[in-house]
Amino acid sequence: MALSKSKKMNSALASIGIFSYADVLSHLPRRYENYAYTEEKVSYEDKEHVVLKGKIRGGAPHPMRFAKRTLYRFYFETVGGMVFLIEAWNRTYLGKMLKPDTIYTLTGVYEKNRHTVSMVNILSGEIPQEEALKPIYSLPSDIQNFAFVRLVKKALLESGIEDVIPEAYRKKYRLLPLKEAYRLVHMPRNFNDIHQGMRTLKYQEALLFEIKNQEVRAENKALRKDRRRQINREKLNIIVKSLPYSLSNDQQKALDECVNDMDKESVMYRLLQGDVGTGKTLVAALCGYANYTRSEQTALLAPTDSLARQHYETLKRLFEGTHVNVGLLVGAMEPSEKRTVLADLEDGTIDIVVGTHALFSKSVKYAYLGLAIIDEQHKFGVNQRTLLLDKGEHADLLLMSATPIPRTLTMTIYGDLDISTLTEFPQGKRNVKTILVKRADKKVADIVTKSLSEKKRIYVVVPQIEGGEDKDVTSVKAVYERYKKYYENKVVIMHGQMSEEDKNVAILAFKSGICPILVATSLIEVGIDVKEANLMIVYSPSHFSLSSLHQLRGRVGRDGSPSTFIMFSEQNEEDNAKLQVLLNSDDGFEIAEMDLKLRGPGELMGTRQSGLPSFLVANIIDDFKIFECARDDAKEILKNPKESDNLNILYEVKKSLTDFRLS
Repeated sequence: MALSKSKKMNSALASIGIFSYADVLSHLPRRYENYAYTEEKVSYEDKEHVVLKGKIRGGAPHPMRFAKRTLYRFYFETVGGMVFLIEAWNRTYLGKMLKPDTIYTLTGVYEKNRHTVSMVNILSGEIPQEEALKPIYSLPSDIQNFAFVRLVKKALLESGIEDVIPEAYRKKYRLLPLKEAYRLVHMPRNFNDIHQGMRTLKYQEALLFEIKNQEVRAENKALRKDRRRQINREKLNIIVKSLPYSLSNDQQKALDECVNDMDKESVMYRLLQGDVGTGKTLVAALCGYANYTRSEQTALLAPTDSLARQHYETLKRLFEGTHVNVGLLVGAMEPSEKRTVLADLEDGTIDIVVGTHALFSKSVKYAYLGLAIIDEQHKFGVNQRTLLLDKGEHADLLLMSATPIPRTLTMTIYGDLDISTLTEFPQGKRNVKTILVKRADKKVADIVTKSLSEKKRIYVVVPQIEGGEDKDVTSVKAVYERYKKYYENKVVIMHGQMSEEDKNVAILAFKSGICPILVATSLIEVGIDVKEANLMIVYSPSHFSLSSLHQLRGRVGRDGSPSTFIMFSEQNEEDNAKLQVLLNSDDGFEIAEMDLKLRGPGELMGTRQSGLPSFLVANIIDDFKIFECARDDAKEILKNPKESDNLNILYEVKKSLTDFRLS
């Protein structure tokens, strides 16, 4: 069905995923312009937003040209008799549009010192006050806002909108019929209309999500493994006792939870989350050994070549002297090496394989994949996880994340997973001092010199490769060149445009101490483990989220020695105030909570790229209570799926469930 007679408009609508009237109504306003008339008075506050009704005094205004800019000046007399000088820049249509005897509605910003109004918009005629809130939509350039408003009105008339929220819950929460909710959001008379309409839309979205979550969880629990041997806990305990250090209470608890899951008939779907340095990798490695004791293979998937190689070296050291055969499979390998690894995986010679995306390529065949471990899981989409799981017949799944999700949100986001959380540091709390300094502060150079004299390693982190306007502090290349002049033959660079081979060379030079200063982008945020690193300097920290800065801070002081994390202060006071959070807290969960409030869930978690849920109208922080209610209601609905009142919403869930599943 064509939404418009214009092929151009239909094509533009399709470009933003609008193909039906239902899609039109789901495309909500991004903001509202308020045309409620300002009460006329002798004087307004400086910079006050005003909405005036009146006429043009004098003839049509003439343009005044200044280089590439055009200024229109004219007098506007309100219906109450007040006269303002109006200034409007670059509005070439005004000369033809404005007529002296016509009523207009003008919005603008009042400049008190000159008694002028800087015009924002002007519309012909009087705006009925029940239509004072004008919705503004995010649209392609080919679609005018007024044209989309017309389409919304048509959709409200012609679309058959069925209510899916069960009647009992609509009454319980005093929610609106879905069509009425859409009408109030798209054509509100006041802000309360918007609030009431959004309450209904948010609850519906939350309820659909929570039912999906619990359906997927039930399906995961219902999956049965084929007959497998039990984990040899005696052998696992021997390995744990042979470690040079004891597991923290958190690590032991998480390991027990994973092993118990792996021994069940149902497939394990567990998330292991924890702050930087809480020892997730060791828990995952021990799970791999537990899997080995039942004669099955483990695949550990890492997001980067360098992190995969690091995990490979860690596991080789950990299992040295045992019969566990650890293999590596990454893109940057010689063809002959790759062929050998593929053959060893297929015949079962390799017990634990560590790799990147290569692990789920078509050429990879496993003799018996029993456990898939995905490190930094937020960097992989759902489809990629599925491809890896498809390599094994109902393999157990362990996801790892060093990006702490606030405790209040864990069940909302990961409701289909069991969760283990690490908060304790195995070797005691880190001794990392965080400071905010001005760029010209000479003590930074002294700290660098001291660190070099102690044979330590230093990270210098810069937000961009080429940089923006202020390249001196935003370009990794510019900062690298500057450090090379001061610390000749001691500096190496690493960024995303380099080949994997060049990155590995840079990391090796840094780790070995040949080049003790690494100037890099945020590539080093995840996974690089250099015990000798005791200093990090971050340029333009406002370019990073608080969570990213906390992750970066976790790269230093990993051996427990006193370390320093330096951020150069920003010119913007608001940015500096935000950075104070890091000065006052080293709790990753607390920082993530604050980050979420400042930046919003989509930006923090990268929902569209990460496989995490992306919500259209609901906000998982602001609307947490709605999600809590929806979670409880979803349980009740699934207990009574055949009740006629529940059929519509369960049908909606079934339609969308295929895209939602992990596997």
